Amino acid sequence: MPSTTVTTPNPLQGKRVLVTRPIHQARALIEQLQARGATPVALPLMSITPLSETNPVFCAARQLIMDLDLFQHVIFISANAAQQAGELIDQYWPQLPIRVQWLAIGQQTAAVLAEYGIDAYHSPDGFDSEALLASPALQNVAGDKILICRGLGGREKLAQELSARGAMVSYAELYERGCPDYSSETLHNTLYETLPDILMLTSSEALKNLLQLTDDKHRQAMLQVPLLVPSQRTAQEAVLAGFTTVITTAGADDLSMIEAAQQTMSEV
Repeated sequence: MPSTTVTTPNPLQGKRVLVTRPIHQARALIEQLQARGATPVALPLMSITPLSETNPVFCAARQLIMDLDLFQHVIFISANAAQQAGELIDQYWPQLPIRVQWLAIGQQTAAVLAEYGIDAYHSPDGFDSEALLASPALQNVAGDKILICRGLGGREKLAQELSARGAMVSYAELYERGCPDYSSETLHNTLYETLPDILMLTSSEALKNLLQLTDDKHRQAMLQVPLLVPSQRTAQEAVLAGFTTVITTAGADDLSMIEAAQQTMSEV
C-alpha cells in the first residue's frame, strides 16, 4: 500500500500577528512569521529618536563614552541603547578598553553589541533589570564605577539598587522614546477592522502606548486577544491593565516570540 504522509497543521497559518517593535528591529520577525504562514501586521509602539549632537545631554553622554576606561562596568538597557552607544564606541574606541565588564539586559541587546565586537554578559534567567541585578555579575560592586547606556528618562530601579550596593552610577542617555502618533484610519486598519489573533509586545512602555492608542470603544475587545511579553514585570502590568490571556515568553528574541505564538495558537 502507498504510504500516507501526515501533514501537521501550522498553528500560525492565516493568523494575524501584531508586531509592535520599532520598524528597524521588526523586519526579521515579520519575515519569519510570513514563512510560517502568518499575516504579520506592523504597528511600532515606540518611536526612537536619536538626540541631536548639539543637545547638552548627548554631549555629556559622548564624553562618558570617550571616558569608558574609567568605568568597571558598562550596562546597555536595550537593543536601541546598544546600537546608539555601539556606534559611538566604534567611533572613539578602535580597540575596546580593557578591564571593562560589558553587560546587557536581554539576549537581543547582547546580540546587537556583538555586531560591534563587544562580548556582553546577559542573565540567562530573565530579560529585565531585576534579572541582571540578581545575577552574579553585579553582586560585588561597592566602589565600582558603572555606566548605564539608555534612552532619556526611564526606570530608575537599576541605578538605585546599584547605588545602594555602593557603586557610583552614571547615565549615558542617547535617544528619546515616544508614543507614535497614528491616524484613526491607521488604527482602524491595523487594530479594529480585523482584530489580531495575537499581540507581541517587548516592553512595558510598548504596553502603555498600546493602551494609550486604543480607544474606549475597542479596548475591551483588545483585552481579550492573547498577549505575548518577555518579562514577568510586563506580564503583571498587562494583567492589571485587564488582559485576560498573558503569556511570558522565554525571551524577547524572534525565536522565543514565534515559539510562544505557535504554542498559544495551537491551544486556542
